[in-house]
Amino acid sequence: MKDQLTISISTINGSKHWQLSKSMRRSLKSLLGISVAVVFGGALLIQHLYQVVDYAQLKQKELASESQTLGDELANLQDLKQTLENDLSDREERIALVSERLSDLEKVLGVSDHGGDGELELRLDAAAIHSNIRMVMLTQIPSGSPVGKHRMSSQFGKRTHPVTKKVKMHRGLDFAVNTGTPIYAPADGVVEVTRRSNKGSGNFLRLQHSFGFSSSYSHLKGFKVKNGQFVRKGDLIAISGNTGLSSGPHLHYEVRFVGRALNPRPFVEWGVHEFEDIFKKERGIRWESLVKTVEQRVAQQLQLSSPKAVLLAENSN
Repeated sequence: MKDQLTISISTINGSKHWQLSKSMRRSLKSLLGISVAVVFGGALLIQHLYQVVDYAQLKQKELASESQTLGDELANLQDLKQTLENDLSDREERIALVSERLSDLEKVLGVSDHGGDGELELRLDAAAIHSNIRMVMLTQIPSGSPVGKHRMSSQFGKRTHPVTKKVKMHRGLDFAVNTGTPIYAPADGVVEVTRRSNKGSGNFLRLQHSFGFSSSYSHLKGFKVKNGQFVRKGDLIAISGNTGLSSGPHLHYEVRFVGRALNPRPFVEWGVHEFEDIFKKERGIRWESLVKTVEQRVAQQLQLSSPKAVLLAENSN
């Protein structure tokens, strides 16, 4: 029959025959088609899975590489952090040392502690202003002895003159020095007068200093400077002697402010550590106005023209 398919299998035991109807053949064909489709689909799926696995392995390698890079960067950052922490620690130690030394300087300068490391810049500015004020005033206004540590034999004030025996005002300070003792400028200035004489003050020298101050030297043996010459504090200006109306070798030293004689002793004793003492000992000078003028100059020189520097200058008074 045309609609049947006969399958024969022969063995030693004989032959067997199976007849497949048309419907069975269709079922087998369908089953075969499904099997082929399943196998083909499975092959495609397997291929896709292999591709996914390959992509995942590639990504894994990339992530591992990125992880290694990030690990190296993290290690570098940790090293940098440690370095910065060490630097910070060193800076904190240095700031503490600076603050400690600044406190010592503030005690010397008589400047109040503005408080804390957070105000360190403010404190440094204040110390800079005060130290420069002292330097300017002590170099431009007579300070210290012009002959070093020699005995003062006669003070400022009324006395009986050792030669004339008359009571009169002694407008200077006498130093008991031998003839030939070097005399040094007590401040920056200019030589206003050098005068030779055998009378009165004898050989006489006067220096003109800043802010209206002047100093003079009498009974000299000789001069080491000339009229109009500029001198610096500590420069050799003359040699002591016994000329003029004198009972013996000595130096008569005067300090004047706008022509008015002042007691030279507070100026001789004036120094960094006794800076403010002269303000109390010599009350005939408007020190507050003078200090304020010097403060303004110092602030300009130090380029501290900010409101903070102005406040420092005001508070220092």
